[in-house]
Formats: sequence, C-alpha cells, structure tokens
Amino acid sequence: MISIGMTVAGRMVGRSFEKTDPESATFYAELRPISDDFVAESLAVSGLDRDALVEEGRDPAEAMAAAAAWIREVCGADLPVLAAFPLAYDWMWMYWYFLRFTGESPFGHSRCIDIKTLYTAKAGVPVAWSTKRQMPREVRSDRRHTHNALDDAVEQAELFQNLMLWPGSAGRLHRVEIPRVEPVLGGLDAARDQ
Repeated sequence: MISIGMTVAGRMVGRSFEKTDPESATFYAELRPISDDFVAESLAVSGLDRDALVEEGRDPAEAMAAAAAWIREVCGADLPVLAAFPLAYDWMWMYWYFLRFTGESPFGHSRCIDIKTLYTAKAGVPVAWSTKRQMPREVRSDRRHTHNALDDAVEQAELFQNLMLWPGSAGRLHRVEIPRVEPVLGGLDAARDQ
C-alpha cells in the first residue's frame, strides 16, 4: 500500500443515517514502500512516483499511527466503521497495515460494510449486477474515479451516503427475470444422466 485516503461519510443516530460533507474531515498520506516487490500496472494507475515515495513517503508506522489518531479524533465516542467499494480490497490492505504497524485496527476485526453488498441488498439484484455503471444515476457519485486515495474516498463516501438514504428498489420489484444458465457437462446428456 503506497497511499491511504479516508473521510467521514456520516453517522448513525439511533436508526437514522446522517450524512456529513465528505470533504470536511479527511486524512491522506503517501507511504514509503515496505518492499521492493510491486505490480507496475497498479503503480501506474495510482499516478504516484515510486522512487519519490522511497525517498519522501511517510514511514508506514508513523502514517498508520496518525491515521488511527485521526479516526479516534473524528469518531469521538462513536465506533468507526470502514465502508468501501469493494470492501474486500481496501479492508485487506487497511487491516493488515493497521495490525502490522500499530498492533490493532481502529475498526476492530469486523466493523466494516461493503458498499457493493449494500447496493445488492437494497436493489434486490445479484451481486454480479452491482457495478457502479449499473446503479441508478441517483445513487452514484458525480465525482470521477481518479485512483487518488483521497479522491476515491470522497467519491465512495458520496456513493455510500446516497445508498444509505436511497429507499431501494427491492421492495418495489415484482419480478426480476434472471436467465437460467444450464451447466455444460462434458459428454453427459442432461435428460438421460440425471
């Protein structure tokens, strides 16, 4: 992980979600790489200069301690929850870095929510249909996905806010036709060999 960006999307007040301006409280750090191994294509997408990060990137232990302190400051007495799209990717890196460099995760072992799964449940569609391009316009962020960690955190915060406040379509759908996929079984006759 070479950069980390975080923002506050909102707070749960009782059973209600209250959104906040995702640009009002942010954290961003570019980290010094911890290994000589990296995927050149992934680095290119980030737009960051690895050689510059080796020289000028923040020490990961210091950056993760600062990130944990920022989370404590913005959350106060509330328990922080990590929301991401897709969660599996961001959680994997964040959790490992927090454990490795601070000894604990401010999100505990499981205080996280996958924005993709949230949409799947509220829309009543299969996970495979839960891409940003397939989401209704009213739930998507207007921001461009730049692959800058802070820009993307703000974009994902807006998507999360919109989904939390969206009534969803699952209850309004009468019937969704899902095409049946027949398995291809080499050499078997489905009618004969059942």
